[in-house]
Amino acid sequence: MLIDSHCHIDFPDYEEGIEPVLANMRENGVGHALCVSVSLERFPAMLALVEGRLNLFASVGVHPDHEDAREPDVETLVDLAAHARVIAIGETGLDYYRQPREAVDWQRERFRVHIRAARAAGKPLIIHTRNAAEDTLTLMREEGADAVGGVMHCFTESWEVARAALDLGLYISFSGIVTFKNAASLREVARQVPLDRLLVETDAPYLAPVPHRGKRNEPAYVRHVAEHIAELKGVSLDILSTATTDNFKRLFKT
Repeated sequence: MLIDSHCHIDFPDYEEGIEPVLANMRENGVGHALCVSVSLERFPAMLALVEGRLNLFASVGVHPDHEDAREPDVETLVDLAAHARVIAIGETGLDYYRQPREAVDWQRERFRVHIRAARAAGKPLIIHTRNAAEDTLTLMREEGADAVGGVMHCFTESWEVARAALDLGLYISFSGIVTFKNAASLREVARQVPLDRLLVETDAPYLAPVPHRGKRNEPAYVRHVAEHIAELKGVSLDILSTATTDNFKRLFKT
């Protein structure tokens, strides 16, 4: 069995509804998926999607690049994280892709709030970082993120960044990007990440892996990510599936 450790199947991209998406998961051996929060505004609808479906989990948080009507605070995040289907805090982190470092003090404060909430709730973090790896690692060290751990999602950084994250007790998750033709350096990182610290994801509806690149992504396609990484590491798909599923259960206590 495989688990999609990061997706957004509550987004309006799935106009046909959730049932066909869940059916495709079953057909491709994907047993569970984690629906990841990007805003407090969208959270109630996402939680409603997850409730009653034992193969879906949720997180709570505000994406670092999202302008939400409600800025998160520790108390709110902890209260929402108390729901039985909420297994993580995030996605959170830093994203300097659209704005320079000097202009986003608010992002760093928001990230600190999420880390403090994760520690208070006793739940792991889902970390987003883009063009901000050094600051992301620094803030995690300053705020004691290693006390709860988490995952560096949709990893695209160097082995040096991966090793620093592993030293903080984090897991590394690879998306469909690892299958892209221009991702040779990322494939080298995937080869080096220990099997017991590895997760796979889709980040659906984005970043569909080869052979679906350019199309809308969905949790069923995490199988292609897993097959590719299994080949890179010279192990069978069964071994890779078992390892990543065990890792997910250990990290998120499911």
